[in-house]
Amino acid sequence: MNLLDRLFEAQLTIGSQHILWREIVGNAFGFASAIGGMRRRVWAWPVGIVGNALLFTVFFGVAFSNPQHTTLYGQAGRQVFFIITSIYGWLLWRQVRRANRAEGTDRPAITPRWATARERLAYLGFWVAGVVVLQWVFAAIGAGWPAPRWYFWCDAWIFVGSIVATYAMARGWNDFWLAWIAVDLVGVPLLVHSKFYPSAVLYAVYGALVVYGFFVWLKASREETQPDRELAGVGA
Repeated sequence: MNLLDRLFEAQLTIGSQHILWREIVGNAFGFASAIGGMRRRVWAWPVGIVGNALLFTVFFGVAFSNPQHTTLYGQAGRQVFFIITSIYGWLLWRQVRRANRAEGTDRPAITPRWATARERLAYLGFWVAGVVVLQWVFAAIGAGWPAPRWYFWCDAWIFVGSIVATYAMARGWNDFWLAWIAVDLVGVPLLVHSKFYPSAVLYAVYGALVVYGFFVWLKASREETQPDRELAGVGA
């Protein structure tokens, strides 16, 4: 086994529990990305992509071995969509940031706002329809063990909700923090149930950060003036 293989398979043992270091490191990158997102920094997106790539290998146990011997298709699949949506958010925020610098201002990459009624209706409809369809898809694929039906509903809720939250963050909507809270309320218990403890701990801590971040963005949306280019939907 070469050095890269050893690093990939390295585990931390706590009592009888074995935890992959890539799960710990991937979540650390995710947490750093969350802080960057709260501060509206462009670097939050590439940092998050690194964490998503690592966590994909953790949750997709059918292809990459993990101590839990469990595959969470929703958790693994959402890492792929995180990467896709993060590339969109990265490009959008960079575009706004460059425009700010061209004007000689030091504004953050995005100015928060609430989604419009039409935008909110669209993402809520997508969320509901996505959960209904994907729980059936995940159940048809199976979990590799006799999972109860609620398991697939939870996995679908987390999967679709994460896509909604990440897209809403890219658009600079305050709604994205509330979407993450809805995801965490289901995600933390499911991760504990599946013995992905580092991820469960991160999501629990992240929940507190989400509440704080929501009020930070809410304050900014009230105090800061949106440039015309953001109101017009740059990158839409």
